[in-house]
Amino acid sequence: MAKNGKSGKSSKKGKKAQPNPVDLAEARRLEVTAGFKLAEVDPDSTPGLSDRSVGEELFVARDAELAELQERMYAQARADVPNAPSVLVILQGMDASGKGGIVRHVFGSVDPQGLQIASFKRPTEEELAHDFLWRIRKQVPKPGFIGIFDRSHYEDVLVQRVRGMAPPEEIERRYDAIIDFERELVESGTRVVKIMLHVGRDEQAKRLLERIDRPDKHWKYNEGDIDERELWDEYAEAYQIALERTSTPEAPWWCIPANKKWYARLIVKAILLETLRGMDLEWPEASFDPEVERARLAAS
Repeated sequence: MAKNGKSGKSSKKGKKAQPNPVDLAEARRLEVTAGFKLAEVDPDSTPGLSDRSVGEELFVARDAELAELQERMYAQARADVPNAPSVLVILQGMDASGKGGIVRHVFGSVDPQGLQIASFKRPTEEELAHDFLWRIRKQVPKPGFIGIFDRSHYEDVLVQRVRGMAPPEEIERRYDAIIDFERELVESGTRVVKIMLHVGRDEQAKRLLERIDRPDKHWKYNEGDIDERELWDEYAEAYQIALERTSTPEAPWWCIPANKKWYARLIVKAILLETLRGMDLEWPEASFDPEVERARLAAS
């Protein structure tokens, strides 16, 4: 992909220059690999693109491709193509990091019939009676679907680690269980895209204050968000460990700077598009003879 997000020159006089794509090669350093340090990721940064106007134009320009690729995947499942694939997008981040905005804006152009959205809150008594992955497995996307987890099984190694809700040895077991679970998903045909939205502490305070001050955002506010905020450093440590332990070649983590919402949404869409493009999605072949059906239609 081209670098810096600068517009290329048009060959036709007077024609508006088209923006270059996001430089995922530069943004690739946001992928969690060996030596990753969450503390070194600046939540205000925008690797690969610094021009917001170019980013917003490019964001809209990619809607059609995203919608078509999703429809091709959905069509394969509807046509009973063997081993039709699916995609699971996992969104994690501190309160007010922008998870809901990602769901609304990144997936806004996708046919809702092909989406499965699950949000995992505090486990119920029934869920607590089973292994922590029991309720997660029930929400795995079916073939042809894009599944979105707004929070996920990672709550069980983040919140429960910070709050001491499970013994240390159980938390340790869960890291390996998560790796095995995600490997199973990939082997069964589900691509796993894991996004950690890295919002800064000051930016989070600004967003929480907006929820307190604006009547149209009161419904988003939870008094417990401030309780969790007081454990900021503990959560940073928990995220560092979880990302470092569970980022694998099959299911890597992406740590996305999230102070600038336009950038976070653009990068998540770019990662999703890169994933779908790599799946070689084709329209399924017709199960009927078009010539025969055309003649039948003409005679009807």
